[in-house]
Amino acid sequence: MENARLLQAVITTALDGIITVDSSGMIERINPAGLKIFGYQNDELVGQNVSILMPEPDRSEHHQYMQHYRKTGEKKSIGKIREVIGQRKDGTQFPLRLAVSEVQYLDRMIYTAFLHDLTREKETEEILKKYTGELEELVEERTKSLQQMLTELQQAKEELHQSLEKEKELSHLKSRLVSMASHELRTPLSAMQLSIALIEKYLERSERVPVVKYLHQLKNAIGNLNAILNEFLSAEKLEIGITTPVNRLFDVLKFAEELRDEMQLISKTNQVITYRHTGSERQINLDQYLIRHCLTNLITNAVKYSGENTVIEFSTEITDQQYLFTVKDNGIGIPENDHALIFEPFFRAHNTGNISGTGLGLSIVDSYVNLMNGEIHFTSSLNQGTQFTLSFCKTKDETKDTLQTPSINTDFTY
Repeated sequence: MENARLLQAVITTALDGIITVDSSGMIERINPAGLKIFGYQNDELVGQNVSILMPEPDRSEHHQYMQHYRKTGEKKSIGKIREVIGQRKDGTQFPLRLAVSEVQYLDRMIYTAFLHDLTREKETEEILKKYTGELEELVEERTKSLQQMLTELQQAKEELHQSLEKEKELSHLKSRLVSMASHELRTPLSAMQLSIALIEKYLERSERVPVVKYLHQLKNAIGNLNAILNEFLSAEKLEIGITTPVNRLFDVLKFAEELRDEMQLISKTNQVITYRHTGSERQINLDQYLIRHCLTNLITNAVKYSGENTVIEFSTEITDQQYLFTVKDNGIGIPENDHALIFEPFFRAHNTGNISGTGLGLSIVDSYVNLMNGEIHFTSSLNQGTQFTLSFCKTKDETKDTLQTPSINTDFTY
């Protein structure tokens, strides 16, 4: 009797709900905690089927479950702890932790359900989940922000490195410019100063022949100085990007013959500049000023770096797809080790010796050819001469509209 009272006191004061149900699923007893959880009075539940505490579809399925259990003895929930959904008297649903056990009491089976309301735990869990989600989002944002910052820092580092490299390159170019200018400009200026002094001397003696000679030297020195300044100006225009090709149709034969004649005037003793054109067309569509500058530089170099009594071959060719310009000499050539740097500003091959030059010419030619969407190629061997070829692709319209003439293969020798 004392044990029964103690057990009853424990059940009555328990914080979790305790319900006993008979084999048909009818509620026999429910403790105060259970009544509070579901919001019922004791007489509203005792004698009712326990499914009254379940929402659909669990309520409809519970009767079938009990029948299946009585026939087969298969236990799906008995002896296990599960989380289920309960339904209060007012119809609200809430989460429960449910544990069901069976007890053989005298000659019948009684089922005891232990219920714990998980509402607060679930609310706390949702709050934690929400805070966790917000924290994850914050961490993700901060991570993205840090990654972006690292990317920007890396980019800034690369840009700074490039700027430093460009600054070093610019400093190197300036140093080479100062060195080259001090040498190349001094040479024609010294020649001019000496020629003027000699002219004054011979004028006093009224000797005409020496005066004409030194006037010619003075003229050449001024021409050299003008050429140097023109190269500086061309390089500056390319640097600031104000040089733009203006393509127009012109007669390449007339253009090349005039250029050959002009270049012959600056040739050395017994140097001969030959000209040949190949192709059935004679009209080309390029910037005449830029292509003249390129060819003038290449032929001037051929004259300068070739000896007396040599032949310089100048040729043009128009194919179905391209315009080709070639300048070939038999001069000192370009050392193989210098090939990779030959188009760099202010670079001069190591075998040029005392031959004057700024090192800007081929750099400007390369830039002009690129501006006209062309390509420049060369072959050269030490003391075996050099050949430069400029190639430009025709447009589709040019391949249709170019003026046609009888097949031409001319060889002009000055």
